Amino acid sequence: MFGNDWDEILQEETLKSYFQELRYGLAREYKEYTVYPPKDELFSALKLTPYSKTRVVILGQDPYHGAGQAHGLSFSVKPGVRIPPSLRNIYTELHSDMDVPVPNHGSLLHWAEEGVLMLNAVLTVREGQPNSHKGLGWETFTDAVMEKLNERQEPMVFILWGSYAQQKGAYIDPSRHLVMKSPHPSPFSAHRGFLGSRPFSQANKYLESKGLQGINWSIPNI
Repeated sequence: MFGNDWDEILQEETLKSYFQELRYGLAREYKEYTVYPPKDELFSALKLTPYSKTRVVILGQDPYHGAGQAHGLSFSVKPGVRIPPSLRNIYTELHSDMDVPVPNHGSLLHWAEEGVLMLNAVLTVREGQPNSHKGLGWETFTDAVMEKLNERQEPMVFILWGSYAQQKGAYIDPSRHLVMKSPHPSPFSAHRGFLGSRPFSQANKYLESKGLQGINWSIPNI
């Protein structure tokens, strides 16, 4: 299903009755509505960032609901798609925090390959209807993903932007992992403490303090 160590780690979860119901529900949704991301990109976050390689988790809420935007990584859009406002603020903070250039596209694929798991709490959405797949079953599944990560002995960084992510990550063990909380990067809240929060350098400082390699946050231009 994922093509890496997540297969074994989540095997039990994917056999549970709620997950089977979720699959039926999704098949119906994809048939009757335009749903994002495309089916083959549904699990991009887990496929691109194996469990054992995850060093940082960035938790989002649900996918972008406009055509061609969502491709399975929270906050990321495909190259050639207009950079959404939240991601623009993330780039502004990245530039001021790490002194790296702002890339000419909105794809965070490089981060996924670096070990940054960009997971949305809900993995699908109907076109033009934010939060339309809330309660379909995804939350139970992504809670299980978070629990498996929390159990891991090797320290990780959890970046929780906004109250929704903070509630979902409330049980992460801060004695084992670094939990970073700040307002959401959306234009409505970015100026209330997201900008200036320096999440990228803090994450690297923590990882390096544990003898682990930091993330190369600099995203190459396309």
